[in-house]
Amino acid sequence: MPYVTPEQIERAKQMDLLTYLQHYEPQELVHFSGNVFTTRTHDSLKISNGKWNWWSRGIGGRSALDYLIKVRGMTLPEAVMRIDGQAVIIPPAPSKARETAGPKRLLLPERNQNNDRVVAYLKGRGIHSTLIDYCLQTGWLYESHYRRNAVFVGFDPQGVPRYGALRGTSGSRFMGDVGGSDKRFSFSIPAREKSTKLHLFESAIDLLSYGTLELLSDRDWRRENCLSLAGIYKPKKNIGESTPPAALTQYLKDYPQITEIALHLDNDAPGRLAAKTIKALLSSIYAISDEPPLHGKDYNDYLKMMLRGRHGSER
Repeated sequence: MPYVTPEQIERAKQMDLLTYLQHYEPQELVHFSGNVFTTRTHDSLKISNGKWNWWSRGIGGRSALDYLIKVRGMTLPEAVMRIDGQAVIIPPAPSKARETAGPKRLLLPERNQNNDRVVAYLKGRGIHSTLIDYCLQTGWLYESHYRRNAVFVGFDPQGVPRYGALRGTSGSRFMGDVGGSDKRFSFSIPAREKSTKLHLFESAIDLLSYGTLELLSDRDWRRENCLSLAGIYKPKKNIGESTPPAALTQYLKDYPQITEIALHLDNDAPGRLAAKTIKALLSSIYAISDEPPLHGKDYNDYLKMMLRGRHGSER
């Protein structure tokens, strides 16, 4: 169960339901008449004048927090994280008949006027400004307007945004996916020129940390392809029954020139199991090397250790 602070709870209480639905679940909001709105899921729930009432159930409230707890059945921490973290709630899974209609609608949050907090956050994690500027300029990274989270965007081969990862920048450990995200197209950075090698990471931060280490070693940080898995890959207990991560499978399908895969997964039990499983599943087709960070749990830990050592030697 996630822990939320009293400050986060107070911030979450400030958002009314209409504002929440307009910004983060527009597909759920239905105009009823005048200044009255209802929801697509519950047509007896009416929203007006800063309040909402679910008439058929005899319950109501003022805030989006009340709604998520009383109507959606979330716990208080879950509801607070949805609002305070700006994670858009994904509607119930569509039927198989609807799944074939087309790709999900990605609900990327509104952009902030600047990216100052994201830049400061990533620099604080040790990420080099060259990588940060590149991601901002290409649209693979930006700062959200509400809560000013870092938004890492994943695109399909046609350049259409298909995935968004949110990362808190104000000291919280918030992480989440944007509503409508398709994890098959998670955050990635292509090689500068056509390359047959792919580097695989658990998160966008680890990917950028590896790129920073390459740059600091005077190597071209974009000489080969890099892909994040948008989280921990959890294989089945029986490795033989597992399938490769969805993002990796899609990337190999879209870029058939790949012949080598370097695994840069975490130095913990889940990371080691994930690397072992991917090697077992794909080593007959691809040349696979297991290259976890030399020190620390992940590549961002390793980067920060290297930077501390570097700065210490310069004193």
